[in-house]
Amino acid sequence: MGFVELPEISFVDTDVTSILNTALRSLELETGRILNKADPERILFLALMNIIIQQRHLIDQAKKADLLPVARGVMLDYIGSLYNNVRLASSSSRTTIKFTLSTPLTSAQIIPMSTRVGPQGGDGTVYFSTIETVVIDPGDTSIEIISTANIPGDVGNGFLIGQLNVLIDPLPFIQSVTNVTESGGGADVESDDAYRDRIRLTPESFSTAGPRDGYVYWAKTANPAIVDVALASPEPYSVVVVPLMLGGEIPTPDILDAVEVAVNDRTRRPLTDFVTVKPPELVSYNITLTYYINRERSAESSDIQAAIDSAIKSFSLWQKSKLGRAINPSELIGRIMAAGALRVEVISPNYMELASLQVARENDVTITYGGLDDD
Repeated sequence: MGFVELPEISFVDTDVTSILNTALRSLELETGRILNKADPERILFLALMNIIIQQRHLIDQAKKADLLPVARGVMLDYIGSLYNNVRLASSSSRTTIKFTLSTPLTSAQIIPMSTRVGPQGGDGTVYFSTIETVVIDPGDTSIEIISTANIPGDVGNGFLIGQLNVLIDPLPFIQSVTNVTESGGGADVESDDAYRDRIRLTPESFSTAGPRDGYVYWAKTANPAIVDVALASPEPYSVVVVPLMLGGEIPTPDILDAVEVAVNDRTRRPLTDFVTVKPPELVSYNITLTYYINRERSAESSDIQAAIDSAIKSFSLWQKSKLGRAINPSELIGRIMAAGALRVEVISPNYMELASLQVARENDVTITYGGLDDD
């Protein structure tokens, strides 16, 4: 949904020059004296006015903190509480770990809750613990268990399949352990900007008639690392929900399951809606370009090259941080020029429109510094 664009607002005048001139004229009218710049009474007056000006700024900021677009920190939490909308706490990364026996047993083998598994060569700082006690039935040789990282946040994200393979808590007859899904879903406490967007969407959650932004709202409650949600209805009564993670990451199966639970609650969706959750469709593109720096700025060339490298990385992040965002080489050129390039020759990517359920991600990146050139 679109949000109303409102002008900047000020509750009190905070312009230093205006405040001082008004106060000085008032003082001179009341006393009948003209206070020269070196007058001790004028110096004392200015010192007192400095405190008043600071107080005006504090009053203005405190009042603005009551408004959703400006509120930060705890004031934003208070605004959210008016809608029964609580800031999402940090979440731990999740993965599925497979426990395999050395041989089939004639009796059940228990895998206790909180059994720990870590990466090879790890120092024990980050590990994953099983979330429940499970049993490998007699005759079976393996079982898969959902496990969570011991430290909340993104520190547990990104362990590829097979990297978590060290059993920290020894168990009899266990031959091997390994994660069968990439770990993901760990996120820090919901940021002010993300929380502010969810508060704006809160009214959409009051209806179960199936509003688009209602599904967006509930999908985002599944994990604070979800930065964008797209929806489609390919046929009547069918809804497809596609979440995108922070940094343009594709949601793991565990995150998709959490979103599916959030949007399928019977108090949140129409009875007739069939809702499915899918990962975004990846559209790969290459970056191939050559840039030049003005010869007059040759002394700055090293700093400019570093700034251009950073600009290209920021473009890649911008490109993959929103679903359906067209691949736009003009944005890339603009960022490189702003970083100090004289000119840019872009071979790829070409401009490409994306569907709402797609996300673009860079593949091969080939950046060539063409050297110094003249205007």
